[in-house]
Amino acid sequence: MISLRKFAAGSVAAVLAVSLAACGSSASGSAASSADPKSASATSLSDFGSMSDLEAAAKKEGALNVIALPHNWSNYGEVIDGFKKKYPEITVNEMNPNASSKEEIDAANTNKGTDAAPDVFDLGLAVAATSTDSFAPYKVQAWDSIPDDVKDANGAYYADYTGIMSIGWNKDKYGDISSLDDLLDSKFAGTVALNGKPAEAGAAFNGFLMVNQLAGGDIDNTQPGLDYFKKLKDAGNLTQVDVTDATIESGQTGVVFDWTYNQSSYQSALKDKGVNWEYKTFPKAQVVSYYNQAINKDAPHPAAARLWEEYLYSADAQNLWLKGGANPVLLDAMEKDGTVDQDILAKSIKIEGTPVTYTNEDSSRITEWLQNNWDATIGN
Repeated sequence: MISLRKFAAGSVAAVLAVSLAACGSSASGSAASSADPKSASATSLSDFGSMSDLEAAAKKEGALNVIALPHNWSNYGEVIDGFKKKYPEITVNEMNPNASSKEEIDAANTNKGTDAAPDVFDLGLAVAATSTDSFAPYKVQAWDSIPDDVKDANGAYYADYTGIMSIGWNKDKYGDISSLDDLLDSKFAGTVALNGKPAEAGAAFNGFLMVNQLAGGDIDNTQPGLDYFKKLKDAGNLTQVDVTDATIESGQTGVVFDWTYNQSSYQSALKDKGVNWEYKTFPKAQVVSYYNQAINKDAPHPAAARLWEEYLYSADAQNLWLKGGANPVLLDAMEKDGTVDQDILAKSIKIEGTPVTYTNEDSSRITEWLQNNWDATIGN
């Protein structure tokens, strides 16, 4: 089943309340051990001396608290397992995997000063950019290979991976889909779905933007997208059923707008059940939205937090994100230096040309517009 992290995308605020208890910790959190000041103030690997020194400091701490990392989201299951295998001396405590970006920061504030506080964050841009007071600046070894426009200049947060907004469908049942007009056919009756409501869910927000581009709109003109969904509704083909593997397998949601990494997860999970799930992006409407890494300034395990970030920006972890259907931020650099997994790359969907991106101001403006117009036009 799809993770509730769909509500945590960088473009919109989450609307769900979830538990903040950490696995392996008491709900209230025990008093934190005194963090090593050297580790807590380190802004780069050189502050430790070497990678071996950082590894030694992290192993001495013996634990790492992560939050909001569902295993079926961008292949995080394999990413976490890879870290555990490489550093068996460090226990990885996985806090609520379905927490939203905002709730990650809330968890840090709620559990501040205890061993239950998250050490690291995985955040949408809107929350990352407005929460820098909660972060400890740190520049990973791969810092110079991260494009300047997707990282905070001081190292407070930095992009790590993005999906590409795409359309997925049951190919055996529906054949090929080449355009939005195809979806107006009566064979798609009641089966075309966004992954949530676009004013509330990040995946749906970005799915709406993809459709808007294909319908002739752009970031500054979103009316064409709304007009298209009104046509889809009037044709009887739009459903607002929440998307899960079960709804896909049953045919209840036979066509879904979603991130490539979620489509990849659907495809993998449904293959053994006889569902041939296909997905594709459209070159002129490749909407992207990076998730970002940051370290909690009050991390109970500051060395392990920094080691985790170094691991995430290694070729091993970046290739695992690529395997999971995401586009890792270091992909261009890895293609140049030969560290990208060519077998995985050959099967991946890459960003073509200039992707569709937007600012925090754009997302706030569009979200407000959707709040005022979506329900009135499409219904609850």
